[in-house]
Amino acid sequence: MESPHEHQQNLLLSRIITNVLTTRKEKLNEAIVVMNKSLQDINVQNMNIELVAQMFKNYQSNVLTIRHDLTPTPSPSARDNLNSKTTDSGIIHTKINSITILVIIIITMAPSAVDTPMPPLPVREEKTYPPARIFNVKETKFEKHVTPQPDGREEALTRPEGSAAIVIDNGSSAVRAGWSFDSTPRFSIPPIMAKYRDRKLGKTYSFAGYDCYADTNAKGHIRNAFELGTGIVSNWDVEEHVLDWTFLKLGMNNAEGSIDFPVVLTEAVANLPYSRKSMNEIIFECYGVPSLAIGIDSLFSYRYNKGQTGLVVSSSYSSTHVIPVYNSSAMLAQAIRLNWGGWHAAEYLLKLIRLKYPTFTGKLNASQAENMVRDHCYMSKAYDDELRSYLDWTGLEDRDIVIQYPFTEEVVIQKSEEELARIAERKRESGRRLQEQAAKMRLEKLMRKEQELEYYKKLVEKLVDANKKETKRLLDAEDMKDEAHLERTVKDLEKSIKRARTKDLGGDPEEEQEVPDFSLLEVPDEQLDEAGLKAKRHQRLLKSNHEARARAKAEKEAEKARVAEEERLDQERRENNLEGWLEEKHLARENTLQRIKERERLKADLGNRKSLASQMRMKSIANLASDNPRGKRRRGGDDDNFGANDDDWGVYRQIAVGEGSDDEEGEEDLGATLNTLEEDLLRYDPNFTHEHTWAAQNDWNKSLMHAFMRGPRPFDASSQAEIHQIHLNVERIRVPEIVFQPSIAGVDQAGLVEITGDILTQRLVGLPGINRDDFLRDLFLTGGNTLYENFDYRLRQGLTPLLPADSPLQIRRASNALLDAWRGAAQWVGTPAWKTATVTRAEYQEKGQDYLKAS
Repeated sequence: MESPHEHQQNLLLSRIITNVLTTRKEKLNEAIVVMNKSLQDINVQNMNIELVAQMFKNYQSNVLTIRHDLTPTPSPSARDNLNSKTTDSGIIHTKINSITILVIIIITMAPSAVDTPMPPLPVREEKTYPPARIFNVKETKFEKHVTPQPDGREEALTRPEGSAAIVIDNGSSAVRAGWSFDSTPRFSIPPIMAKYRDRKLGKTYSFAGYDCYADTNAKGHIRNAFELGTGIVSNWDVEEHVLDWTFLKLGMNNAEGSIDFPVVLTEAVANLPYSRKSMNEIIFECYGVPSLAIGIDSLFSYRYNKGQTGLVVSSSYSSTHVIPVYNSSAMLAQAIRLNWGGWHAAEYLLKLIRLKYPTFTGKLNASQAENMVRDHCYMSKAYDDELRSYLDWTGLEDRDIVIQYPFTEEVVIQKSEEELARIAERKRESGRRLQEQAAKMRLEKLMRKEQELEYYKKLVEKLVDANKKETKRLLDAEDMKDEAHLERTVKDLEKSIKRARTKDLGGDPEEEQEVPDFSLLEVPDEQLDEAGLKAKRHQRLLKSNHEARARAKAEKEAEKARVAEEERLDQERRENNLEGWLEEKHLARENTLQRIKERERLKADLGNRKSLASQMRMKSIANLASDNPRGKRRRGGDDDNFGANDDDWGVYRQIAVGEGSDDEEGEEDLGATLNTLEEDLLRYDPNFTHEHTWAAQNDWNKSLMHAFMRGPRPFDASSQAEIHQIHLNVERIRVPEIVFQPSIAGVDQAGLVEITGDILTQRLVGLPGINRDDFLRDLFLTGGNTLYENFDYRLRQGLTPLLPADSPLQIRRASNALLDAWRGAAQWVGTPAWKTATVTRAEYQEKGQDYLKAS
C-alpha cells in the first residue's frame, strides 16, 4: 500500500513537470536554440577545452548526486501517469537537462572565454634570508659548591716567615683571593651576600658570593658591599661576611681564633679615609692579622707587566683612571678620573633595551646586560661613519645579534597525510549530510505548503455554495476573519510556492514577482467604507515599498551598466593608445597616494592638540556647547532651529574627522583603488615592478624602525620565540663609545682621549726631570673595560692628532686585564717595597686606625 507521504511527493512532481511542459514548451525550445549557439561560440573562442570538460564532468556528477539524493522513487501508478503525460515530449526532457548544464558552463566560463584574456600579474620573488645569529641570554647563576682548601695554609706554614701572605683583590665586581705563592687566585666571587630567616624551621640562612644564587629565597635578599657605580665600600656587614667566607674557604678555620698570616689588600685610587679606616679596623680588630699592606689595583697590574715609566689607563667596573707612573712611582697628583666603567655600561645598555622594547615580556636585569656588553659589544674604529650606515640592509645580517629569552612555545600537533585526508573526508561527508538534510527540509516544507494550498482551495470551493451561517462556521474553524482573509492566505501560499520553485531552478525570485494591485488608490475615500480605507492604506504602503525596491534595482542595474561602460572605454583607450593610458594610470596613482598621505597627515594633526586642525575642531565643539552663541538673536527667535538646513549636519563630520576630509570615501576605498591601479600597471607597464608598489615601499624591509627593533628579517607576532627576542645592533657600538664620548650618556666630563691628552700635553710639560716621550713609549691598558675590540686602536687614533708628528707613541695591553692586579699584588709580597709599606698590628695599635705607610 502506498504511503500518504509518497503519494504527495508523486503528485508534487507530476504537477511540476506538467506545468513546465504545458506552459513553457515554446520558451524552452527557443532557449535551447540560443544556448546551443552560445555554446558553439564559446567552444570556438575558448582555448582551454580540458578545463571545460573537467567542469562539465564535475557538474554532471554533482547533479546526479543531488538528483539521486533528492528525487523520490515514484510509485507505479505515478510513474504511469508521468509517462502518459510525457510521451509526446521526451525530447524536451533531454533539452531541459541540457539547458541547465549549458547555463552553468556559460556562467562559469563566459568571462574568460568571451573577453580578451588579461595578462597575468607578475609574481613577486620572495627573498630568502640566512639564519639569524641567536644567542641564549646569559645570567649569573650558581655553578658549584666551593669546598675549603686547607692545603694553602699548610704550605704557607712550611715557608719562611714573611714569604707567604694572603692576597685579596677587593674589587667592586669580583673579590679574588689566594696565597702569594699561587699563580692564580683560588676564588673569585662577587662582593654580595644574602641573609633570610625561615620562619617555619626557625633558622637563619646566610649566603655569600655565587652561593646567593643557589637558593630561590636568597635571590630576593641579595645586598652588595659596594655602593653601586663606585669603588667605595658602603655596607660593612656585607664586606665582613664576604671576608668571613674568603678566610673560611682558604682553610683559616683551623687557626686559633685569628688570621696568623699577613694580608695584602687592594683598593681604589683616592680611596676615602673613612673607608680605609673601617677596613683597617675590621682586619686588625676582627681577624687579628699580624700585618696589612694596601695598594692600588691598576698599579699592581702595571708592576706585574714589568712597567717602570709610562701612563696607566685603567678602565674597570666602577670608573676609569689615567695615572702617570715615573720610575715605578705613581704620580697621583697628576691622575685624572672618569666616572664611567663596566657597571655604568651595563646599566646604560639595560636602559636602552627597556626604551627599545617597552612591552617586552621577559625579565631584564643588570646581570644579563653585563654579559651582553662583555660578549657582543665592541669599539668602533670610526664611530660616526659606522653609526650612519649601521642599520643599512646591506650586511645587517652580520651586524645584528639576537638574544633569545626563555619562552613557552605553543604545542602544535603535526598530523600525517592520512589523518588530514580522513579529516577532509569527514568534513565533506558532513557537508553532504547537511545538504541532504536541508534539501529534505525544503522539500517537506514545500509539500506542507502544497497540502495547505490544496486544503484552502477546497475550502474556497465549499464557500461558493454555502450560506452565511455555514460560511461563518467554516471561517471561524480556520481562524479566518472573512473571505478576503482566506483569499490573501491562498494568494500568499501560491507566491511562496512559486518563489520556492524558482529558487530551486536557480532563478531570481524577484523577477517572478507580480505587480501588486493598487486599484484602491484611485478610489476617493468617500466611496470606501472602513475596511476599504484600511485596505487603501495597506496598498499605499505596498506601493511605496514596491517603488523603493524598483528604484534600488534600477540604481543597481545603472551602476552595473556604468561600471561595464567604464571598463569598456578603459579597454578601448588601452588598446588604442597604451602610452597615454599608462600615463593616465600613473597620474591617477599619484593622486590616490596624495590623498592617502593627506588623510594620514590629518589624522596626525588631530592627534596633536596644538595643530590647526585640532584647534578648529575644538572651536566647533565649543560653539556647539555654548549657551550664548556669538550672533545676536532677534526678538522672538530664541527657538533653536539647528538641523533645519541640511548643511548644518556637516559640522558633525567636521568634528569627527576634521576640516577638508572626505568621509564618504574611506581608507578601504582608497586602498582598493590604489591596488587596482597598481595591478593594471603591473600587467601592462614593463617598467613598473612590485618594488614600485605602495605596499613594497611601505613594507617592513623599507622601515628603519623595523631594522632597529627586529633586524633584517620579517617578524612573526604569533611566534613566542620571536616575541621573546632582543636585537642588538646599534647598541653594540654605542655603549662602548661612551668612554670616548661621555656626552652620549649625559655624563658631563671629558672623554678618555681628552683626559689622556691633557696629562700628556699639559700636566707633564714643564716638570723638572720629566721627559714626556718616556710616558709616550708605554701607554698601558688594564681593567675589564679595556677588553673591547679596537680599544687600543681608538686611543691611538685619538691621541695622534694631539701629539707632535715624531712622537714615539706605543700602546700595549695587560697580559690578563682581569687577573694581573691580583698577580702583581702576589708578586709584590716579600719584596723590600712590601716590607716598607706593611703596617703591623703593633703600629696600628700605637698610631691609630688611619695610619698608612708608603713604599
